[in-house]
Amino acid sequence: MRFIKFIKKNPSLKLASLLLAIALWFFVVAKGRSTITIDIPIEYKNIPQSMEMVEGPKKVSITIEGQERLVRNLRQNDITVFVELSDAKKGETSFYLSKDNVKLPRYLTITKISPRTIKLWLDETIKKVVAVRPVIIGSPEQGLRVRTVEVMPKEVEIEGPKAVLVRLHVLKTEPIDITGITEDLKYDARLEVSNRNIRVNTLEVKVNILLARSK
Repeated sequence: MRFIKFIKKNPSLKLASLLLAIALWFFVVAKGRSTITIDIPIEYKNIPQSMEMVEGPKKVSITIEGQERLVRNLRQNDITVFVELSDAKKGETSFYLSKDNVKLPRYLTITKISPRTIKLWLDETIKKVVAVRPVIIGSPEQGLRVRTVEVMPKEVEIEGPKAVLVRLHVLKTEPIDITGITEDLKYDARLEVSNRNIRVNTLEVKVNILLARSK
């Protein structure tokens, strides 16, 4: 009864005090908070054996909120974004990223993940043997011609996603400029592997360019 009497006495004043207290609480809580957006590399975990990822985003943007001091000291290495691929299938697959895919220090909150949905393309990993083709540019000195071009090894083994390797039958060397040469040339040439998904058992071959007198 005494509490009810207390409530009924000057109710408007008590309501105003309550609202002021609530506003003050929000002010104290919000004061000193900050947000930051960081691009974090995605870690793809447990890719099924004999499969590999052909395409997929490397980073995702994470917006984090917390006490200003914690946010200010936050580093990219403090945050991990991972995607579990143990159940992934061959082909294009979409994954929805949630807060469960992000690990970050305590007392910090994730407010945004962008993009939320990522698309990956997984393919079967295969190996095959392809021929090596030397690329010669220019011409030897006048009166001379290229008699033959030898390359060692003549073939190399490559490994990568099936969809990429089935279309590949030859690996070319870097261009070898023979402009104005007057004698046979031995050259260690790099193989041109522009597709980052292709692995080669050797990146360099030996090329012998043998000259002869023009008739």
